[in-house]
Amino acid sequence: MAHYHEFFNGKRVTVLGLGLLGRGVGDAAFIASQGATVTVTDRKSEDELRESIGRLADHDITFHLGGHRESDFTDTDMVIKAAGVRLDSSEITVARKAGVPVYMSTALAAKFASEMGVNVIGITGTRGKSTVAHLIHHALVNAGKRSHLGGNVRGVSTLAMLPDLQKGDFLVLELDSWQLQGFGDLEISPQVAVFTNLQTDHQNYYPDMRAYFADKANIFKYQKKGDSLIATPELAERIREIGAGEEAYRVHIEIPAPAEWKLEMPGEHNRLNAALAAAALEVIGLTSDETRSGLESFGGVEGRLQFMREVGGVKIYNDNNATTPQATIAALQALSAGQGSIGEKNIILILGGADKGLDIDPLLEEIEKACKDIVLLKGTGSDRIFQKKATYQYDDLDMALQAALGRAQAGDILLFSPAFASFGMFKNEYDRNDRFVKLIRDL
Repeated sequence: MAHYHEFFNGKRVTVLGLGLLGRGVGDAAFIASQGATVTVTDRKSEDELRESIGRLADHDITFHLGGHRESDFTDTDMVIKAAGVRLDSSEITVARKAGVPVYMSTALAAKFASEMGVNVIGITGTRGKSTVAHLIHHALVNAGKRSHLGGNVRGVSTLAMLPDLQKGDFLVLELDSWQLQGFGDLEISPQVAVFTNLQTDHQNYYPDMRAYFADKANIFKYQKKGDSLIATPELAERIREIGAGEEAYRVHIEIPAPAEWKLEMPGEHNRLNAALAAAALEVIGLTSDETRSGLESFGGVEGRLQFMREVGGVKIYNDNNATTPQATIAALQALSAGQGSIGEKNIILILGGADKGLDIDPLLEEIEKACKDIVLLKGTGSDRIFQKKATYQYDDLDMALQAALGRAQAGDILLFSPAFASFGMFKNEYDRNDRFVKLIRDL
């Protein structure tokens, strides 16, 4: 009998945070299917979570919504915490004081998968982790390997993948800093770890960059002899500071993908992403031909500098997942470097959203170099842009898109790259992406 079944069977499990993205739904359904008595608790109301609740109708699950009950964290065998719930929340504090173990689902999945003989590959970094994770998974599948993609992937419960995993499979995990908190709790790291970069982010959550890096570092901190860490040279000193996982084989990538590789994704940053993926694939055992074939045939990730369509000679790109100024800078540099653009300053940029406390001055400098015009979505981050570069702010995405299209002419590029978080106007960044994609398809 699978170890994960024994872990959950007959236990009382509190799932903290159901959410709207599908991962919590998948976790709750899987845990219930393993014979656990499941209680789901969330601060959101039943009405807000109606769709998620409906997907669990076939399972015998208790719901405590619109707030939390202390007994759910003391009178239970374990708590499964959603990544978005802070470790210093009162609910986690109550559970730990009562001696109730707190786990995170992706970390548990990685632990069980590793024990089953699955090759776990983890990818983290401020930017590029999604692209690198998808690149590695795509190349493995392209080479005929059994590969599964999980972690910070929309609608995917990594725990629910466990019954489909076999010894020798590959489990590729995109891991954000919060999910890696769970790896730290279990004191585990993936056998192959890729650390793309470290940029200022989430300073509305972390007290400083040291704390942010400490969570990220769990991706290599507990690596053992025979494991591998792939990182860029600028991370080398920070990695040494941690002083852990020293027995792992370390590969530092210094150059982007070879110039002769014909990648479908624009931008020098994506050539670096491809180089990181290639290094991981080499460690895994793919041939150079298999690696190149896989990387060259990858069309990109939705919402990451994704070419949508051309309307009236205007090329439209969706870079919704750019939630930091640095990410939007990378998009502007990619598109203004000759990748589909003609002439200079022909980009109309739609940006804006909720502030994350990040420096916007470099973004304003890049906008001045690359943008013909900008259109702002209302938000606390947008207010900071507005103060330094006055432009009308829109509280409706459709209106913002129409304004941008009205300012564009044949040969221009319309780039949707928010540079800020989605909170306020949207349920989450996926909701923002879906709305933009639908508007473009309906043009």
